[in-house]
Amino acid sequence: MFSPTVAHDWHFPRSTTGIGVLLAWARANGIDPAPLLVGTGLSPDDLEGAEGEVTADQELTVVRALLRRRPDEPPARLGAAIGASYHLGSFGVFGFAMLASPTLLHAVDLATRYIDLSFTFAMPRAELEGDAETGTVQVHVDGATLPPDVRPLLVARDARAIGTALRELLPGLPLELRLEPVEAPRRAVVSFPASNLARPLPQGNPQTAAACEQLCAELVERRRSRRGLAQQVRVLAAQEVTGGAPAGVVARRLGLSERTLRRRLAAEGTSYSELLDEVRSGLAVGLLATDLSLDEVALRLGYAEASSFIHAHRRWTGRTPRQAAEAD
Repeated sequence: MFSPTVAHDWHFPRSTTGIGVLLAWARANGIDPAPLLVGTGLSPDDLEGAEGEVTADQELTVVRALLRRRPDEPPARLGAAIGASYHLGSFGVFGFAMLASPTLLHAVDLATRYIDLSFTFAMPRAELEGDAETGTVQVHVDGATLPPDVRPLLVARDARAIGTALRELLPGLPLELRLEPVEAPRRAVVSFPASNLARPLPQGNPQTAAACEQLCAELVERRRSRRGLAQQVRVLAAQEVTGGAPAGVVARRLGLSERTLRRRLAAEGTSYSELLDEVRSGLAVGLLATDLSLDEVALRLGYAEASSFIHAHRRWTGRTPRQAAEAD
């Protein structure tokens, strides 16, 4: 009944909005958010705009900082409180695709296929126990592969966020959330009657859902095109691109020497310059669609002058930016 989850682990890149939600919760609960970014290599300015990405490790750094600032609070309780602050609007086009789904079944199925557009760490798996009329849907939230120090918080956070999202999709949905074990959960189960799967959603709109799902597919295609170290390098290079994203800077943020970084990327069949080109060419598409001048676009992509950007654009596409715009 449900599509298999395509992402099998939690190491995928995430929207900057995920850290933004953590910082907003901290601020609302009397915790200064600025120190939570220490060690991430990020500044508050880096978190502006939903198009930016962070690595899983950067978000985990913020989670650990939150745990240190609430040493007397049970991590599972802290995680549940944070999870309650997540809403479908926090997930951008992924959240809007679920909201516009015609039925709850469609929304749950979509979520499993594009789960790496969420902020989850404890990977969920939806199963139908019994039949669609009298059975139960169980969403298993598994934290087995998570680092032990953050596992209880993240399992509770992600399970509570799933429950919050389900009730936002279908207000009044009867839910049961079970943490296993309760005080230091390694897993959780969110369950609800399967008869609700066929119910139409209040904001369902098939046309909007189809358009949002197409955007989801395009976004994950780009994200899934790289894995492992290359994937992390692309995210960090994008964060450093305005300053030129020197290989040595990205290597230090990964705790590697530049030589080791280049050797490991070669073992993955790529190179730092190839990845930086991918980052710049991807960002250029969005920037050229704005009112920015070529000089401003070039500066945002880390080029000293527009001519260097124009040369690079011709190398990527076979056309200058002006020729590309005229062709469109």
